[in-house]
Amino acid sequence: MANSCRLLAVALVGLTTPGSAFADYAYVTNQSSSDLSVIDLDRMVEVGRISVPGQPAGIAVAPELGAVFTVSPDSKMLRRYGMPAGAPAAERRLDGGPIGVAVDERRGRVFVSDWYNARVFVIAADSLATLNVLSTGSAPAGLALSHDRQWLATADRDANQISIFDAETLTLRHRVAVGSRPFGVTFSPDGRVFSADVGSNTVTAVDPVSGRVLGHAATRERPYAVAFASGRGFVTNQYDDSVSVFDAQSLAAVAVIDTGEYPEGIDTSADGRQIVVAKFSNSLTVIDSESLETIGEIATGDGPRAFGRFLAPAPGRVGEPAFRQ
Repeated sequence: MANSCRLLAVALVGLTTPGSAFADYAYVTNQSSSDLSVIDLDRMVEVGRISVPGQPAGIAVAPELGAVFTVSPDSKMLRRYGMPAGAPAAERRLDGGPIGVAVDERRGRVFVSDWYNARVFVIAADSLATLNVLSTGSAPAGLALSHDRQWLATADRDANQISIFDAETLTLRHRVAVGSRPFGVTFSPDGRVFSADVGSNTVTAVDPVSGRVLGHAATRERPYAVAFASGRGFVTNQYDDSVSVFDAQSLAAVAVIDTGEYPEGIDTSADGRQIVVAKFSNSLTVIDSESLETIGEIATGDGPRAFGRFLAPAPGRVGEPAFRQ
């Protein structure tokens, strides 16, 4: 691990040069190889790889905190790394079945879903001490915080619902029935919350204020997670080796993009121009969000999951808008 950290430090020196100072980074959890790939999206190369024991899956970048958080379900470990990542700055073993992670940067809180115990840990971002525990429906997986930091949502897979909490008070506001077996959950730039419904091959749109279901978008087989860019939603379809694209307002189908084997994690670049997809073929696919053309493939470690928010602006860009409508 020491050698890999030294190699990463050397590689990151090159990222401070003028040619790459404004590149986004991708922080990709590789479950099968138990490590974290750090990728320069400007050069489309992996610049370092960090050991993360315990088969990591969940990931949450927190640029405002200069931190990256990972969750390893096998070892039940939550870890905080610096940004760019090196040796872990802090780590904490959790009970149950930790899987998903999200960060409220302004309030200094980390949320971790517990698959086995229908709950979410609320954890201090600095010390990793438990601050609170929230009750959800059965088998919570994905978590997401709205862009205005008003709402926290969880995808409660075995309850066929999402839970919506007030992110300030942490009180439960709604439990909303969605499609079958929701796994990933994401807020669109305009504040709606969307679940990827694995069992019904749909995406469900919900108003977090009223708790009302606004509609559904059709996907291909086994939708996993959702991202937004250029007025469109992008959904990874695990069993179809593709990304479904739908209009973010009408929810009408726009296109289907072939990606290769078993796509899972998906996120949007800071400028909104690229959609990045993690695939079990040990690579990322980079898609132009306007033209919907594949513009690059980048090698990762073994079994990339990238379940959560995994793209972050490079140093010097923190604070810029994360999405473009």
